[in-house]
Amino acid sequence: MAAYKPLQGMRILSAEQYGAGPYGSMQLADLGAEVIKIENPHEGGDVSRLTGPYFLGEDPKQPDSLFFQSLNRNKKSLTLDLKKTDGQATLKRLAAQCDAVMNNLRGDLPDRLGLTYAALKEANPKLVCVHLSAYGRHNDRAAWPGYDYLMQAEAGFLHLTGEPSSPPTRMGLSVADFMTGMTTAMSLLAGVWGAQRHNRGCDIDISLFDVALAQLNYPAAWFLNEGHTIERMPRSAHPSTVPCELVPCADGWLFVMCMTPKFWRALAEGVGKPQWLDDPRFVDAASRRKHRLEMTAELEAVFKHKAVADWMTLFAGKLPAAPVLSLAQALTQPFALSQGMVEQVPHPHAPQQKLVASPIRIEGQRPQGKACSALGADTAQLLGDMGWSADEISRLKQEGVI
Repeated sequence: MAAYKPLQGMRILSAEQYGAGPYGSMQLADLGAEVIKIENPHEGGDVSRLTGPYFLGEDPKQPDSLFFQSLNRNKKSLTLDLKKTDGQATLKRLAAQCDAVMNNLRGDLPDRLGLTYAALKEANPKLVCVHLSAYGRHNDRAAWPGYDYLMQAEAGFLHLTGEPSSPPTRMGLSVADFMTGMTTAMSLLAGVWGAQRHNRGCDIDISLFDVALAQLNYPAAWFLNEGHTIERMPRSAHPSTVPCELVPCADGWLFVMCMTPKFWRALAEGVGKPQWLDDPRFVDAASRRKHRLEMTAELEAVFKHKAVADWMTLFAGKLPAAPVLSLAQALTQPFALSQGMVEQVPHPHAPQQKLVASPIRIEGQRPQGKACSALGADTAQLLGDMGWSADEISRLKQEGVI
């Protein structure tokens, strides 16, 4: 029996490239939506096909890379030059048979390339047009290019990350891209649901900047209402809950989180220090916060005598704790593998290709991944299935539209 995919039957056109947009649409493709990437036929398609250092195949006309595949699982590729008159006509015919058109272009480009609801509503009044840009479409930064690292810098992430004495430090992953991609996917689904319910489409805008700033969340609430600014804490500690920090062990680092009195008791008793529970310095959350440095010193003196694995065995299921793993360790640890979080996604040039799997399970099963098509490989089939004649397809190809 085939796995159930709740978005099967939904069709999405996406003029996307690189990170945030493709990451978001990949979540929808995993869940069964037919995601059709619009790629420029004259520039090698999505720029991430040309992003190294690891490439798939040697044909310069069919560029591909591990970076590209990691963001484009389960998608189809359609080449289309949106700057040509016939490209715009083709876009409108396609949009008439789609639920949504999304893009992650610079903020000033969707209007110029006919990707807005105003440009496409005559073709499909229920169409949802989703725009992911760096700074938004209707402000004085609309034409600015922008990337994840810039958002981390301007939204305060670098200021909040790292040890107190270190220079501003970005997070090790493209968190602004990924969060914006997920926000875009959620917004697109909301738009499509609304269009089906109310019989009207709309434009939806999401920007890297807005999503990055929104992630400030409770620290922002503290500042905006009480003028309180959180700062970096030693050992990546929580700004108010103690202990909630990295502790050095005999062979590595462990992160412990005593977010409730129950877990504080589990820690104290687990390390053989029940007297901490009655120590005036540590007796409650406020006292531990006041005596944070003493608490850290006590933890270090205790935890350094055992290996990380021994502490994890001791605390398993009793105290929220996790080992600090390298990338290699994280991807090869038994628990991750047992949960199916690494999957094989065969590619014509890499039959054993492995990627991180979808984090979603449907009826106990993760959606199965399929490699994204080669540049433009689905163009003729898609157009034919949606009503173009063989002669029309041939003409568009000869004229460089597809």
